Amino acid sequence: MFQRTRIPHVQNDLVSDASRLLDLGGLAVDRVVSDAFGGRVVHVVTADETASACPSCGVLSVTLKGRVCTRPRDIPYGARVLRLIWHKRRWRCKERLCPRASFTESLPAVRARSRLTTRLRTELGYAVAEQGRVVSESSAHYGVDWSIVHNAFVAYVKAPLAAPLPPVKVLGMDETRRGKPVFAQNPDTKRWELVCDRWHTGFVDAAGTGGLLAQVEGRSSAATIAWLNAQPASWRAGITHVTIDLSASYAKAAREALPDAVLVADRFHLVALANDMLTQVQGS
Repeated sequence: MFQRTRIPHVQNDLVSDASRLLDLGGLAVDRVVSDAFGGRVVHVVTADETASACPSCGVLSVTLKGRVCTRPRDIPYGARVLRLIWHKRRWRCKERLCPRASFTESLPAVRARSRLTTRLRTELGYAVAEQGRVVSESSAHYGVDWSIVHNAFVAYVKAPLAAPLPPVKVLGMDETRRGKPVFAQNPDTKRWELVCDRWHTGFVDAAGTGGLLAQVEGRSSAATIAWLNAQPASWRAGITHVTIDLSASYAKAAREALPDAVLVADRFHLVALANDMLTQVQGS
């Protein structure tokens, strides 16, 4: 079933070059074989002695318990499918005060109990967050489950979302429609109530990067005011102008939450309103 590619163990320079080409920190290429489907199977072994350190106490182990194989997914290489098989060791922890009896090798490049390499998980998040690729397309391209891509995206944006907002002088607010509304029946009143609004409000840096600052569910003045009031007072004080469409809800929110900012209606809606009025006057 497998055809061996010539990477002899005695030629350490070739093994080293193959390991550098793979570039997975702490792992060395042992051999590469071709499977019956035209893909490549890369067998790797641990080349970092710190992998024998107990994850609980940190003491390096010298007592081998056994060997196991894992198959972590990695980023694509060329047009042919590539699969990894990591031949790792299972160690015994002999530290008397350590509660862990044994452990399997893990590395920063492939975390414990992870089915993905760290760099593949990062690339999945990058594809959605930075390249604008949808989750389903990225899932099909990288050959992983939809939920894996989604979780990678959530992890990728967690740190930026937790960071303080950048200074903004001109704040833009507008609505975005996202799918269908979701209703649920109230168990007490038996009435159907809206639990997920199809309309969201987006906040952008209109005069700076133009980037999205936040997106909240709903387009009411209450939802908009709640988000604005949740931001630091110093950040709100730096906003000199607020640009909106002709929404009365956004106008109310800007007047209440940002009373010192100048409210500006965008040109498109003003021109459209003027054209509609001109059409009505000419028709009469």
